[in-house]
Amino acid sequence: MSWFESLILGLVQGLTEFLPISSSAHLRLTAAFAGWHDPGAAFTAITQIGTEAAVLIYFRKDIARIVSTWFRSLFDKGLRSEQDAKMGWLVIVGSIPIGVLGLVFKDAIVGPARDLRLTATTLILMGIVLGIADRLAARDEEGGRHRAIRERKTLQQLGVKDGLIFGLCQAMALIPGVSRSGATISGGLLLGFTREAAARYSFLLAIPAVLASGAFEIKDVVENPGHISWGPTIFATVIAFFVGYVVIAWFMKFISTKSFMPFVVYRILLGILLFVLIGTDVLSPHAGESGS
Repeated sequence: MSWFESLILGLVQGLTEFLPISSSAHLRLTAAFAGWHDPGAAFTAITQIGTEAAVLIYFRKDIARIVSTWFRSLFDKGLRSEQDAKMGWLVIVGSIPIGVLGLVFKDAIVGPARDLRLTATTLILMGIVLGIADRLAARDEEGGRHRAIRERKTLQQLGVKDGLIFGLCQAMALIPGVSRSGATISGGLLLGFTREAAARYSFLLAIPAVLASGAFEIKDVVENPGHISWGPTIFATVIAFFVGYVVIAWFMKFISTKSFMPFVVYRILLGILLFVLIGTDVLSPHAGESGS
């Protein structure tokens, strides 16, 4: 991988990680359209550490409070009813599905799941799901002529069952094109949570999953150092961190007043474009993969 490739892919990772459009799909597509080799699941997992570092800094006060209260609650029963202590357990519970499924389907994730036809399909289907969830949220928030405004749930009302459902939604993002934030936010909206609550829990839930995935890939790369360029990968990770921080700040303001429909339209159009390009042999479904 060249330094120029790492610059572009780092920018793409930072720009798309927190938007409901799938960063893994865009890394894959950027390489395919540019005629580069697929950066691979290892590159994606490691550069995601950069964007998760941005989450750690942006939500540092919330994270410090949750970790501190959760740890102290292990020894102080009086703290176990505190919301921050509960949130600590809910992040752990919500992380279980992606941890289990990630290990079970690891070979498929780094192989067959990177077929661009599957990416196009998930872009469209997840776009439709996000659109439905967004519309239901808007209907509750705006009410209507014969329908009263309905109050949606906050993080204080998040339970173990909700956490597991969020976790299952996050696990769907193991497939390129689904989008971690898109799946978890859609799940949260369908469960009746506010946009901000769904997004905030989505970002918190991603921290252990992404850091564990990145650490796992680093361990694998250290043991088999021949298939990754460390310099460009670290450079891309740093770029992803700075760009990702800016995107988080913008996205948290955006969701408080705006609809997700622009992302819905973008996902569907991109998926259709991919099918057209593949169907007309302009683009191979395995473009950028080793040997293609």
